[in-house]
Amino acid sequence: MELTQNSLKQKIFTVSELNVEIKSLLEKQYPFIWVSGETSNFHRPSSGHIYFTLKDEISQISAVMFRGQNRNLKFDLEDGLHVTGMGRISVYEPRGTYQIIFEYLEPKGIGALQVAFEQLKSRLSNEGLFDETHKKPLPFLPKHISLITSPTGAVVYDILNIINRRFPNLAIEIIPVKVQGNAAAQEIASAIEIVNSKEKADIAILARGGGSLEDLQGFNSEIVARAIFNSVIPIISAIGHETDFTIADFVADLRAPTPSAAAELVVPRKEELHKRIQITNIGLEAGFKRNLMQCRSYLREISTKLLDPKRKIYDFRLKIDDCTSRLNRLILNNIIQNRERYRWRSERLFINSPLNYINILRTLLFKNNDKLLNLLIIYYNNRRHVFKQLTSKLGALNPSAILDRGYSITRTISDGSVVRDARRVNLEQNLEVLLAKGSLRCRVKRKFEDAQENF
Repeated sequence: MELTQNSLKQKIFTVSELNVEIKSLLEKQYPFIWVSGETSNFHRPSSGHIYFTLKDEISQISAVMFRGQNRNLKFDLEDGLHVTGMGRISVYEPRGTYQIIFEYLEPKGIGALQVAFEQLKSRLSNEGLFDETHKKPLPFLPKHISLITSPTGAVVYDILNIINRRFPNLAIEIIPVKVQGNAAAQEIASAIEIVNSKEKADIAILARGGGSLEDLQGFNSEIVARAIFNSVIPIISAIGHETDFTIADFVADLRAPTPSAAAELVVPRKEELHKRIQITNIGLEAGFKRNLMQCRSYLREISTKLLDPKRKIYDFRLKIDDCTSRLNRLILNNIIQNRERYRWRSERLFINSPLNYINILRTLLFKNNDKLLNLLIIYYNNRRHVFKQLTSKLGALNPSAILDRGYSITRTISDGSVVRDARRVNLEQNLEVLLAKGSLRCRVKRKFEDAQENF
């Protein structure tokens, strides 16, 4: 009885109320906490939210990062990553399960930008964007160079000075872009597309000075990598210092360790080209003279061995006369042989002329026609005799012939049936009597059945 009274005084929670209370307690107790662990069961539905499990060696907890927060991630979240993040504990009331809602995540041990760099590098490498087979050869001496860089940095002046010093008066076009910040990647990709659309430049240099990984983030973006890969114009990547590597370096047709080195690689020294031309001219002149002397010496040598051309001409004339006479004899013999062969075949053809066969067959045809006509006459006479016999027999059996001998046929008028028995006819019944010529309508007045009169 006491237990019942206590039970009536104690509040009874519904499941929803209990989940609401637990959610309120957890959110008050753990408003924001830092948690680290390994990610698993990662999936991203069409809503854009990220759902995964955070675990360690002993236990695990459900985790979620909504679309508004995961847009700021610097790396791609995937299974097997060790991460550290800040979030709040909450309860998903419909299922009664608790979870952590992350506001911030970063890889454990290394920076998010480095993880994003390695992930993008691995993915593009698997797609083949870094393969040497896709690298385009650089022109030996470009006539027009496009320089994609910041117009206010020291890099542009270094490159211009070096190119002008090595090869003055070379056409250089500067495509100004941002090389740092959120808009840098889009501007760089657009600049590469502009250079290709103009179709004026022979080569393009993508340059920037040194900086941290965050400063070089624009050159580590996928959009820039694909713009470089799709470029028809060869591109030299000259970004940062010699130890700095970006995604653009791996995709570019050539990586220069520094912007200054890129300027040296893109054009040769004009003085060196002049020297090489002079050396080549000297070598060509000497070789030409040496070859000319050898040809003269060889000409003098073979001139002493050369016979008088007239003797050769006489020999060829005699040979032509001989060949002509032999050819005439051969043609004449061939004509005679063909004429004999034609005469022989004509005789054979006359003997085996189709007209002879036609005459023989025509005679045979006439004979066969006569035989066939005689056989038809005989067959006709036989059939005619048989027909007469059958006609006489048929005439003997014809009822009309019987009527001619004085007989008659009596039949009923209603259905035309022949009367064979007097018992099947009633008195006063109308009958039709068929004669050899005409017919009679009669009425039965008297009838006899078995010689007895029936009235």
